[in-house]
Amino acid sequence: MSFPLTWLYAPGDRPAVVRKALVSGADVVIVDLEDAVAPDRKAYALAATADLLADPHPVPVHVRVHAPRDIPPLAALPGLRGFRLPKVTHATDVQRIADEFPDIPLYPLLENALAVEHAYAIASAHPSVHGVGLGEADLRADLGVRDDRGLDWARGRIVVAARAAALPPPAQSVHPDIRDLDTLAASCARGRLMGFLGRAAIHPRQLPVIEQAYLPTPDEIAAAEEVVKAAQTEEGALALPDGRFVDAAVVEGARRILTLSARA
Repeated sequence: MSFPLTWLYAPGDRPAVVRKALVSGADVVIVDLEDAVAPDRKAYALAATADLLADPHPVPVHVRVHAPRDIPPLAALPGLRGFRLPKVTHATDVQRIADEFPDIPLYPLLENALAVEHAYAIASAHPSVHGVGLGEADLRADLGVRDDRGLDWARGRIVVAARAAALPPPAQSVHPDIRDLDTLAASCARGRLMGFLGRAAIHPRQLPVIEQAYLPTPDEIAAAEEVVKAAQTEEGALALPDGRFVDAAVVEGARRILTLSARA
């Protein structure tokens, strides 16, 4: 199993930028038809995205739609690997789309207080939901939060909801300052401690910072190797040489660390 760490947004009305994103090294490219596109450019962005998705690409391409009406023209195209659904508030918002397009991975974005309250219901709304995330800019405005720490409870809620719904750990929301890479690195380190895995980006220069922050350290790799080795010879709770006991969840986490270590 692979674990994407970098998700790069590119505006759908700028095909040249999207094509640069496809060779940027991002694990997933997200063509944005929503916030990055002016209202009078929405129709062009949709048409340009349809042209792009007429062929498959080596990098998975997702589309953040502006409205549900964007979905039918793109749903059957061979280059599409998933839809990101903005401003999802209720599980029914997802269920309606999933019932009509059951074979397409969906990634709801929770962007207001009510959506956060419904986090688990949304995450578990349908088997087509492959991940969830926060839209922190809109959520910050909805909550009236003035300090970044004010979003910590919502962040924890989305991490727990994803896990409870047996989904991968969510990726962090974008860091809007593309020049302040030190703050980005510190924010990623904190997000990793909270249970996130990877991060969305709005510029290629952010990608190596995100990847480095989420790659396991040598000590983490060594500890994971010890756990996985013990799991090969024992069942149930495992006793490590230093006397610590670990269970199946810890073994699963250790295997994820080793998978991520291969990226280095």
